[in-house]
Amino acid sequence: MSIDLSGRVIAVTGASSGIGEATALACARAGASVSLAARRMDRIEELAERITGDGGTALAIETDVGDEDQANAFVSRTVAELGRLDVLVNNAGVMLLGPVADAPTEEWRQMLHANVFGVLYCTHAALPVMRDQRSGHIVNVSSVAGRFARAGSGVYNLTKFGVGAFSEALRQEVVPLGIRVTVVEPGAVATELPGHNRPEIQEMIRGVFADVTPLESEDIANGILYAIASPENVAVNELLIRPAGQVR
Repeated sequence: MSIDLSGRVIAVTGASSGIGEATALACARAGASVSLAARRMDRIEELAERITGDGGTALAIETDVGDEDQANAFVSRTVAELGRLDVLVNNAGVMLLGPVADAPTEEWRQMLHANVFGVLYCTHAALPVMRDQRSGHIVNVSSVAGRFARAGSGVYNLTKFGVGAFSEALRQEVVPLGIRVTVVEPGAVATELPGHNRPEIQEMIRGVFADVTPLESEDIANGILYAIASPENVAVNELLIRPAGQVR
């Protein structure tokens, strides 16, 4: 099925790699103008150049989404330079696993900063724009860890369960405003996220998923495109996307 997003402006956080990068590329190829947020400016500038080189429109904005002022600036610059905001994809996040006992608590703060406050601040900034337009779509990228908890990922579970609860409450609030909300819950995906963990935790992750062939970022991007390209009378509220071989 061919997807046409011409005329739409889509803002993607965490666009420097993985699911965010794949989603931005897929949206641009479908005709959307894309706004790219990440802390790694070199990465999103390179991505913007790839998109514009293929005839698309892209705007790279260095952003730490867990900083409220930067989140506000990302949304305001997107609207000022691209004219509107049709879709916000809250994808930025970190996954730092390990037991609660003796955990480096700075890792907890990093996850709350990006996974929770990033979603809250960017959404808060985008809602007035979408309310005035009487249209819009918020896509929150959660995780299968937002549905099933397991030992060794308690604080990550906390952040992703929170994203799911927030998404459902938000959905109920914004239905009268013509705004749709989708929460996307990927299973194992081949991205950089596991590599940010301590070496012993990376070994644990490899053991848990030793028999699972992970999805590619493009598989999740395709799911996001399906949700945002659905007819206006269709609300895809939740997408759980796992590798066929992943049990839980």
